[in-house]
Amino acid sequence: MYPIIESRESQAMLADRFAAVRRLSESIVESLETEDLTIQAMADVSPPKWHLGHTTWFFDEFVLAPFTRYEPFLSGSSQIFNSYYESVGSRVARVARGHLSRPTVREILEYRRRVTEGVLELLQKPIDANTESILTRIEIGIHHEQQHQELLYTDLKYNLFQNYNPPGYTTLKQTQGQVSSMNWQSISGGVVEIGARSGFAYDNECPAHRVFLEDFSLADRLVTNSEFLAFMEEGGYAKFQYWLSDGWDLVKKNEWDAPLYWIKKNGDWFEYTLGGFRPLELNAPVTHVSFHEANAFAAWSDARLPTEFEWEHASSMAGVIANFLDTGKLHPQIASGQGIRQMFGDVWEWTSSAYLPYPGFQPLAGALGEYNGKFMNDQRVLRGGSCVTSSSPFRSTYRHLFQGDKRWQFTGIRLAR
Repeated sequence: MYPIIESRESQAMLADRFAAVRRLSESIVESLETEDLTIQAMADVSPPKWHLGHTTWFFDEFVLAPFTRYEPFLSGSSQIFNSYYESVGSRVARVARGHLSRPTVREILEYRRRVTEGVLELLQKPIDANTESILTRIEIGIHHEQQHQELLYTDLKYNLFQNYNPPGYTTLKQTQGQVSSMNWQSISGGVVEIGARSGFAYDNECPAHRVFLEDFSLADRLVTNSEFLAFMEEGGYAKFQYWLSDGWDLVKKNEWDAPLYWIKKNGDWFEYTLGGFRPLELNAPVTHVSFHEANAFAAWSDARLPTEFEWEHASSMAGVIANFLDTGKLHPQIASGQGIRQMFGDVWEWTSSAYLPYPGFQPLAGALGEYNGKFMNDQRVLRGGSCVTSSSPFRSTYRHLFQGDKRWQFTGIRLAR
């Protein structure tokens, strides 16, 4: 079943949530210049205006078109804003999204307004035989847009970083404080339940199933900038023995010697943030590292990365304090408290697990079935969310995925043994 939705809120409540999510996307870009909305600095990112259009097209294509009679709001929207849905038809190549000056930002914002109004009008209509399907698609669309809100932040951060004098997106407070030494939490294994059982979930979180875990230990907090800097200063980027073969090839090809956004000036390290450049906060979690950097650091530390099943099992023992998008901090924060912490928010945590289907996995029929299943190849699973992930849809079963070389997301490291 895709997705799991056991309790259905009223149409009025769903309409309020839908409208709030649509407003948030627009508020993210309000402070930007028009030029900031149009650039695409590498193939992995998209222009912010494309995200605004794509999340609108999703409701246009999968909600309004099947269940209403209307004239298309924006000519060519399917070709321009279709991301990867082969069953929908042809589309502009991902790498070419930044080549398009049309539709303009003004036209995309008008497109958003009209589609938002169309969905809200649909939610005011009486319940009929199609209502369950309509509400499910709107629910998926809300969660989908929240995913793109995260991408809006990470993509514009990378785009802004390319400028000669990279500007900050907003004003951020410098993180301050001490962090306790890393401790290890012993966790008993055995047969454990993994996967979603209730509430909203994507198909890749289903079905719930059992796995066997050996006893293991998990670090009680994330790896800090200071700890990663020690790895660098001891030649971590120059010693092949810590690296998987693909990772070592990436280090040599790209001349990696530090995480993305780290710059050394006059002997001191600085980090580019959504608040601009600032001195590296040694006690904050390291972020913008690839799977291969995370794995190499773990090898240097005589440890390893947890599996996604170990992570999910341990998350039930973690504290509830979390630095998600809702806090407005927009950067990983220094660990506080006792016990296992920082498992939710701050940074997406690389696991050692390949992104594969669960036993009995069944994607939804039709175009929406392309959402997850066809990417179950050459990807790594990340868990926990980040400082730009919305908290409202988050759950411990959430499986994120990226290829092992990616660094532009807020990704970080938790160790296991």
